[in-house]
Amino acid sequence: MNWKRPLENEMAGYFTRYAMKVPETNALQVLKDLKYNSLHLMASLSLEDWDFAYAPGKWTVKEVWLHLMDTERIFAYRSLRIGRGDETPLPGFDQDIYVIGSDAKKRTVASIMEEYEAVRNSTISLFENLPEEALDRMGTASSHPISCRAFAFIIPGHERHHIIGLKENYKLG
Repeated sequence: MNWKRPLENEMAGYFTRYAMKVPETNALQVLKDLKYNSLHLMASLSLEDWDFAYAPGKWTVKEVWLHLMDTERIFAYRSLRIGRGDETPLPGFDQDIYVIGSDAKKRTVASIMEEYEAVRNSTISLFENLPEEALDRMGTASSHPISCRAFAFIIPGHERHHIIGLKENYKLG
């Protein structure tokens, strides 16, 4: 597939800050590489690290990873809808409700890592198998115009954003 970075008119709003964290041109390769790097980071954490929140009211490391998976699923779903030509505007979502509903405290590290790998493999498969012209298709998500291609950059950019936060605020990795 002929990957290229999304143009300015292919996304708007807060999406841009995530896509900018992926300067590479092949988002599919970034998704693959990030999967292995993230699994390595996850495997290096102690059990205490996983339940740590750096301040009151902040997410635990478990909650951050579950947030990443929820968001990736939503963004991949948006990519599928837009890539298939569905022009129905797609609503936003409240990330805090999803984190509360994740019941992270009851999750094992192994189950989180297994789910992360499954979610990422699904996202990779989606982008590997979309027709090239699907990447150019535009839709609306969270009241902003966006291309299918943009999500291929936003997903890893969103993950990089949170990994930076984990390393800086949680002193991990």
